[in-house]
Amino acid sequence: MTPTARSAHQSLRQDARWASAALAGLAILFIAFSEWTRAGEGAAAKNAYVTNQLGNSLSVVDLAAGKQTTEIAIGGKPAGIALSPDGSRAYVAAPDSREIISVDTKTHKVLGRATVGQGPLGIAVNPKSGVVYVADWYEHRLYAVDPLTLAISATVATGQSPSGVAVTADGSTILTADRDSNQVSIIDVATFKVTGTMPTGERPFGVTIDDANGRAYTANVASNSMTVLDLRSRTRLQDVPVGLRPYGVARAGNALFVTNQHAESVSVIDAASLSPIKTIRVGSFPEGIEADPSGAVVWVACWDANTLEKIDVATLTVTARIPVGEGPRAFGKFLR
Repeated sequence: MTPTARSAHQSLRQDARWASAALAGLAILFIAFSEWTRAGEGAAAKNAYVTNQLGNSLSVVDLAAGKQTTEIAIGGKPAGIALSPDGSRAYVAAPDSREIISVDTKTHKVLGRATVGQGPLGIAVNPKSGVVYVADWYEHRLYAVDPLTLAISATVATGQSPSGVAVTADGSTILTADRDSNQVSIIDVATFKVTGTMPTGERPFGVTIDDANGRAYTANVASNSMTVLDLRSRTRLQDVPVGLRPYGVARAGNALFVTNQHAESVSVIDAASLSPIKTIRVGSFPEGIEADPSGAVVWVACWDANTLEKIDVATLTVTARIPVGEGPRAFGKFLR
């Protein structure tokens, strides 16, 4: 081999080593990036806690196994559901018995019951303090309830017939969907006073907060629409047509999912353009809906089908139907 050829050969070997090192470096960067993007997602929920209004019960569902493992007697036609920040307790609103009920999520035992107002329906938990907020359909009020004793600590008047309740991730602000006032009330947690309202479509029922984007969404049962609200400017941005009698809204990835009670479907809306993507057929009378923390799936409670149904976010198809109790509503946050 001539010196020139040997030099060229050595140069090629060196280039190959550099290329190999560069590819290895890129691989490491790709793995690190993948891990970083996955770190931005939460771990998948293990259980669902589904209120069964006709069955007067709370179903505990093992999501990985795809089956109900326990059905807890509750009474009072339970509808609303919320979980403590650490997931150790489930709080159930039972409008017929005018109660809220605390349930231990490990032992599946009822820990306590307390009368709250005349028609407790929507319920939410402050993610920072753990305080429970209960909307009273008949008294047109929101109650703050101690998470351990279930004693009422504060109350404030809202619009007419508040239904859905949601709390911002920083724990500073509560929203109530005031169904018969066609509005959302904004309540300051520190003072427990209404600091403003935002107009919505007709008869807003469920309300969902999108903290990352500074928005909230209501499902408007009488106008068959979803209202998009800007929380920073406290304005109504747009009403988006969906199916017949929408009940609740969830966000997963860049899509919004809306349960349409009387259409036996879920509307999928692009969260950026607010244009329709797809309508997914689900069980009869879909009501409660929540996105899994992983962002990979959305869970829907179908009241008339007595099922909890799994929607794959990537394919926008129903991939599982899990039998639960009779008349599941799961109105609120029910995944843990």
